[in-house]
Amino acid sequence: MTALILALIAGAVVGLALGALGGGGSVLAVPALIYLLGFTPTAATTASLIIVTATSLTALYAHARAGQVRWKAGAAFAAAGILPAAAAGAAAVHMPQAVLTIAFAAVAVLAAIKMLRPVDTARPGSGDVRPGKAAGSGAGLGTLTGLLGVGGGFLAVPTLVTVLGFEMEAAVGTSLLVITANSLASLATRSGAAASLDWAVIGPFIGTAILGAWDGKRMAAKVSGPRLQRIFAAVLLAVAAFMLADAVM
Repeated sequence: MTALILALIAGAVVGLALGALGGGGSVLAVPALIYLLGFTPTAATTASLIIVTATSLTALYAHARAGQVRWKAGAAFAAAGILPAAAAGAAAVHMPQAVLTIAFAAVAVLAAIKMLRPVDTARPGSGDVRPGKAAGSGAGLGTLTGLLGVGGGFLAVPTLVTVLGFEMEAAVGTSLLVITANSLASLATRSGAAASLDWAVIGPFIGTAILGAWDGKRMAAKVSGPRLQRIFAAVLLAVAAFMLADAVM
Protein backbone atom coordinates (compact mmCIF):
# COMPACT_ATOMS: atom_id res chain seq x y z
CA MET A 1 0.00 0.00 0.00
CA THR A 2 2.86 2.37 0.85
CA ALA A 3 4.47 1.75 -2.56
CA LEU A 4 1.15 2.49 -4.27
CA ILE A 5 0.74 5.81 -2.44
CA LEU A 6 4.32 6.83 -3.23
CA ALA A 7 3.81 5.91 -6.89
CA LEU A 8 0.65 8.03 -7.06
CA ILE A 9 2.36 11.06 -5.50
CA ALA A 10 5.52 10.75 -7.61
CA GLY A 11 3.47 10.35 -10.78
CA ALA A 12 1.54 13.53 -10.07
CA VAL A 13 4.76 15.52 -9.62
CA VAL A 14 6.27 14.12 -12.82
CA GLY A 15 3.12 14.95 -14.77
CA LEU A 16 3.02 18.50 -13.42
CA ALA A 17 6.61 19.08 -14.54
CA LEU A 18 6.07 17.75 -18.05
CA GLY A 19 2.77 19.54 -18.52
CA ALA A 20 3.97 22.89 -17.20
CA LEU A 21 7.56 23.01 -18.45
CA GLY A 22 7.72 20.57 -21.38
CA GLY A 23 10.53 18.76 -19.57
CA GLY A 24 12.01 17.93 -16.20
CA GLY A 25 9.54 15.16 -15.37
CA SER A 26 11.81 12.29 -16.32
CA VAL A 27 14.66 13.76 -14.28
CA LEU A 28 12.37 13.41 -11.27
CA ALA A 29 10.91 10.03 -12.29
CA VAL A 30 14.17 8.06 -12.22
CA PRO A 31 15.26 8.99 -8.66
CA ALA A 32 11.68 8.51 -7.45
CA LEU A 33 11.65 5.00 -8.88
CA ILE A 34 15.05 4.19 -7.37
CA TYR A 35 14.82 5.71 -3.90
CA LEU A 36 11.10 5.66 -3.18
CA LEU A 37 10.00 2.51 -5.01
CA GLY A 38 13.12 0.32 -4.89
CA PHE A 39 13.91 -0.03 -8.59
CA THR A 40 17.47 -0.66 -9.76
CA PRO A 41 18.96 2.17 -11.89
CA THR A 42 18.61 0.08 -15.06
CA ALA A 43 14.98 -0.84 -14.32
CA ALA A 44 14.24 2.74 -13.31
CA THR A 45 15.49 4.18 -16.61
CA THR A 46 13.36 1.69 -18.55
CA ALA A 47 10.28 2.38 -16.42
CA SER A 48 10.90 6.12 -16.73
CA LEU A 49 10.81 5.86 -20.52
CA ILE A 50 7.41 4.15 -20.36
CA ILE A 51 6.04 6.73 -17.94
CA VAL A 52 7.44 9.67 -19.88
CA THR A 53 6.16 8.36 -23.21
CA ALA A 54 2.58 8.00 -21.93
CA THR A 55 2.65 11.34 -20.11
CA SER A 56 4.29 13.24 -22.97
CA LEU A 57 1.67 11.99 -25.41
CA THR A 58 -1.06 13.33 -23.15
CA ALA A 59 0.66 16.69 -22.69
CA LEU A 60 1.43 16.85 -26.42
CA TYR A 61 -2.26 16.46 -27.21
CA ALA A 62 -3.13 19.31 -24.83
CA HIS A 63 -0.53 21.64 -26.35
CA ALA A 64 -1.47 20.66 -29.90
CA ARG A 65 -5.09 21.60 -29.25
CA ALA A 66 -3.81 25.03 -28.25
CA GLY A 67 -1.80 25.31 -31.49
CA GLN A 68 1.53 25.27 -29.64
CA VAL A 69 3.29 22.48 -31.54
CA ARG A 70 5.52 23.09 -34.59
CA TRP A 71 5.12 19.69 -36.21
CA LYS A 72 7.51 20.01 -39.14
CA ALA A 73 10.39 21.52 -37.18
CA GLY A 74 9.78 19.21 -34.23
CA ALA A 75 9.77 16.10 -36.42
CA ALA A 76 13.07 17.09 -38.02
CA PHE A 77 14.60 17.78 -34.61
CA ALA A 78 13.35 14.46 -33.22
CA ALA A 79 14.44 12.45 -36.28
CA ALA A 80 18.08 13.27 -35.59
CA GLY A 81 17.79 11.71 -32.14
CA ILE A 82 16.02 8.44 -32.96
CA LEU A 83 19.07 6.33 -33.89
CA PRO A 84 21.25 7.70 -31.05
CA ALA A 85 18.39 7.01 -28.61
CA ALA A 86 18.06 3.42 -29.80
CA ALA A 87 21.82 2.78 -29.69
CA ALA A 88 22.25 4.34 -26.25
CA GLY A 89 19.25 2.42 -24.93
CA ALA A 90 20.83 -0.87 -26.00
CA ALA A 91 24.12 0.10 -24.34
CA ALA A 92 22.56 1.28 -21.09
CA VAL A 93 21.45 -2.19 -19.97
CA HIS A 94 25.10 -3.30 -19.88
CA MET A 95 26.47 -0.35 -17.89
CA PRO A 96 27.35 -0.57 -14.17
CA GLN A 97 24.64 0.69 -11.85
CA ALA A 98 26.94 3.20 -10.12
CA VAL A 99 27.96 4.73 -13.46
CA LEU A 100 24.33 5.23 -14.43
CA THR A 101 23.58 6.85 -11.06
CA ILE A 102 26.50 9.29 -11.26
CA ALA A 103 25.73 10.14 -14.89
CA PHE A 104 22.10 10.76 -14.06
CA ALA A 105 23.02 13.02 -11.14
CA ALA A 106 25.26 15.05 -13.44
CA VAL A 107 22.40 15.46 -15.92
CA ALA A 108 20.10 16.54 -13.09
CA VAL A 109 22.58 19.29 -12.18
CA LEU A 110 22.75 20.37 -15.81
CA ALA A 111 18.95 20.44 -15.98
CA ALA A 112 18.79 22.62 -12.86
CA ILE A 113 21.33 25.05 -14.29
CA LYS A 114 19.36 25.27 -17.53
CA MET A 115 16.17 25.99 -15.61
CA LEU A 116 17.80 28.66 -13.47
CA ARG A 117 19.32 30.42 -16.46
CA PRO A 118 16.74 32.68 -18.13
CA VAL A 119 16.01 31.95 -21.79
CA ASP A 120 15.91 34.97 -24.08
CA THR A 121 12.48 35.05 -25.70
CA ALA A 122 12.54 38.70 -26.63
CA ARG A 123 13.24 38.00 -30.26
CA PRO A 124 11.37 34.84 -31.24
CA GLY A 125 11.84 33.58 -34.76
CA SER A 126 9.70 31.74 -37.22
CA GLY A 127 10.70 28.27 -36.04
CA ASP A 128 12.46 27.45 -39.31
CA VAL A 129 14.88 24.54 -38.96
CA ARG A 130 18.61 25.15 -39.21
CA PRO A 131 19.63 21.64 -40.32
CA GLY A 132 23.13 21.44 -38.84
CA LYS A 133 22.31 22.83 -35.41
CA ALA A 134 19.00 20.98 -35.22
CA ALA A 135 20.65 17.66 -36.12
CA GLY A 136 23.43 18.07 -33.57
CA SER A 137 21.09 19.09 -30.79
CA GLY A 138 18.59 16.36 -31.66
CA ALA A 139 21.28 13.67 -31.67
CA GLY A 140 22.56 14.76 -28.27
CA LEU A 141 19.10 14.70 -26.76
CA GLY A 142 18.43 11.27 -28.25
CA THR A 143 21.60 9.90 -26.67
CA LEU A 144 20.59 11.20 -23.23
CA THR A 145 17.12 9.72 -23.61
CA GLY A 146 18.40 6.28 -24.51
CA LEU A 147 21.18 6.15 -21.93
CA LEU A 148 19.52 7.63 -18.86
CA GLY A 149 15.80 7.33 -19.51
CA VAL A 150 15.28 11.10 -19.61
CA GLY A 151 13.15 12.72 -22.27
CA GLY A 152 15.51 15.65 -22.68
CA GLY A 153 12.82 18.31 -22.57
CA PHE A 154 14.82 20.36 -20.07
CA LEU A 155 17.45 20.74 -22.81
CA ALA A 156 15.08 20.76 -25.77
CA VAL A 157 13.09 23.80 -24.63
CA PRO A 158 16.03 26.25 -24.36
CA THR A 159 17.55 24.79 -27.54
CA LEU A 160 14.35 25.30 -29.51
CA VAL A 161 14.19 28.88 -28.28
CA THR A 162 17.82 29.90 -28.72
CA VAL A 163 18.85 27.80 -31.74
CA LEU A 164 15.65 27.56 -33.75
CA GLY A 165 14.05 30.81 -32.62
CA PHE A 166 10.81 29.41 -31.15
CA GLU A 167 8.70 31.44 -28.78
CA MET A 168 8.46 29.78 -25.34
CA GLU A 169 4.94 28.37 -25.73
CA ALA A 170 5.81 26.66 -29.02
CA ALA A 171 9.11 25.38 -27.60
CA VAL A 172 7.34 23.71 -24.66
CA GLY A 173 4.73 22.09 -26.91
CA THR A 174 7.21 20.98 -29.58
CA SER A 175 9.62 19.57 -26.98
CA LEU A 176 6.92 17.07 -26.04
CA LEU A 177 6.94 15.75 -29.61
CA VAL A 178 10.72 15.31 -29.38
CA ILE A 179 10.46 13.60 -25.99
CA THR A 180 7.85 11.14 -27.25
CA ALA A 181 9.82 10.18 -30.37
CA ASN A 182 13.10 9.69 -28.50
CA SER A 183 11.48 7.71 -25.69
CA LEU A 184 9.75 5.35 -28.13
CA ALA A 185 13.02 4.77 -30.02
CA SER A 186 14.85 3.89 -26.82
CA LEU A 187 12.04 1.65 -25.59
CA ALA A 188 12.24 -0.36 -28.82
CA THR A 189 15.63 -1.68 -27.66
CA ARG A 190 14.46 -2.44 -24.12
CA SER A 191 11.41 -4.62 -24.71
CA GLY A 192 12.94 -7.51 -22.76
CA ALA A 193 13.68 -5.35 -19.74
CA ALA A 194 10.20 -3.85 -19.78
CA ALA A 195 8.58 -7.26 -19.41
CA SER A 196 10.11 -7.79 -15.96
CA LEU A 197 9.03 -4.46 -14.46
CA ASP A 198 6.60 -4.12 -11.55
CA TRP A 199 3.50 -2.98 -13.43
CA ALA A 200 1.45 -2.81 -10.23
CA VAL A 201 3.57 0.24 -9.37
CA ILE A 202 4.17 1.64 -12.85
CA GLY A 203 0.48 1.60 -13.79
CA PRO A 204 -0.67 3.95 -11.01
CA PHE A 205 2.45 6.07 -11.55
CA ILE A 206 1.45 6.57 -15.20
CA GLY A 207 -2.18 7.27 -14.28
CA THR A 208 -1.44 10.17 -11.94
CA ALA A 209 1.32 11.44 -14.23
CA ILE A 210 -1.19 11.76 -17.06
CA LEU A 211 -3.64 13.61 -14.82
CA GLY A 212 -0.80 15.78 -13.56
CA ALA A 213 0.17 16.70 -17.12
CA TRP A 214 -3.26 18.26 -17.69
CA ASP A 215 -2.98 20.16 -14.42
CA GLY A 216 0.53 21.25 -15.38
CA LYS A 217 -0.74 22.71 -18.64
CA ARG A 218 -3.29 24.76 -16.69
CA MET A 219 -0.67 25.73 -14.10
CA ALA A 220 1.60 27.08 -16.81
CA ALA A 221 -1.12 29.52 -17.80
CA LYS A 222 -1.45 30.85 -14.24
CA VAL A 223 2.09 30.80 -12.81
CA SER A 224 5.05 32.48 -14.47
CA GLY A 225 7.48 30.17 -16.26
CA PRO A 226 10.58 31.49 -14.43
CA ARG A 227 8.99 30.85 -11.05
CA LEU A 228 8.07 27.28 -11.97
CA GLN A 229 11.58 26.69 -13.30
CA ARG A 230 13.20 27.93 -10.09
CA ILE A 231 11.07 25.58 -8.00
CA PHE A 232 11.91 22.53 -10.09
CA ALA A 233 15.59 23.54 -10.29
CA ALA A 234 15.84 23.57 -6.50
CA VAL A 235 14.27 20.10 -6.34
CA LEU A 236 16.66 18.78 -9.01
CA LEU A 237 19.75 20.10 -7.21
CA ALA A 238 18.63 18.36 -4.01
CA VAL A 239 18.00 15.12 -5.90
CA ALA A 240 21.39 15.29 -7.64
CA ALA A 241 23.23 15.86 -4.35
CA PHE A 242 21.48 12.88 -2.76
CA MET A 243 22.23 10.59 -5.71
CA LEU A 244 25.90 11.56 -5.85
CA ALA A 245 26.28 10.97 -2.13
CA ASP A 246 24.61 7.59 -2.45
CA ALA A 247 26.80 6.56 -5.40
CA VAL A 248 30.15 7.39 -3.79
CA MET A 249 29.39 6.07 -0.30
